[in-house]
Amino acid sequence: MTIVYTVVARGSVVLAEYSVTQTNASTIGRQIMEKIGGDDDINVSYLQDRFMFHVKRSDGLTVLCMADDVSGRRVPFTFLEGIHQRFVRTYGRAVLSAQAYGMNDEFSRVLSQQMEYYSNDSNADRINRLKGEMGQVHTVMLQNIDKVLERGDRLELLVDKTATMKNNTLRFKKQSRRYRNAIWWRNVKLMFSLIFLLLVLVYVVVAFACNGLTLPSCLA
Repeated sequence: MTIVYTVVARGSVVLAEYSVTQTNASTIGRQIMEKIGGDDDINVSYLQDRFMFHVKRSDGLTVLCMADDVSGRRVPFTFLEGIHQRFVRTYGRAVLSAQAYGMNDEFSRVLSQQMEYYSNDSNADRINRLKGEMGQVHTVMLQNIDKVLERGDRLELLVDKTATMKNNTLRFKKQSRRYRNAIWWRNVKLMFSLIFLLLVLVYVVVAFACNGLTLPSCLA
């Protein structure tokens, strides 16, 4: 696994970033952060060729990284969570008013070290699996960045798959309940119709046997 680019930003203001090599990751990263503007906490991933952009936004602070597409999501999001916590712990409320690249000189070294660790040290995955930190990370789907940015549409935030399944289950239950109610009412109507037809049939037979609709021979 390889993490090749990371940026920490407040909104569109880049506070620190580091890239292992020269790429257009910085440009794409900024476009992504602009497209998903807002203050809601999110965990989202986007696909770009052989790389995936992972974004974590929490407490108004956005941490984004680019990793190869074989990295999966658990380790990159563990990396993002660790960077977020370390950044907030190091700078505290200064994050709220810092100028662009205000923490870059110092924190870019931290980014470099952590990217190296999570990219090359097998213990990074093992340790964080034991910690279970990713239990807090939402399951995310993927979008193709080229198509979305080319279209100019707002990048769709990706929904927690668990929540989606829960909503689908609730919707299915409601539909099933409505269907059962509809069947029950149809059966009730059918039963009353059959009873009515049976009564009419009985009346016709009795009227025929009693020589008239008023049943004269039977009531005499």
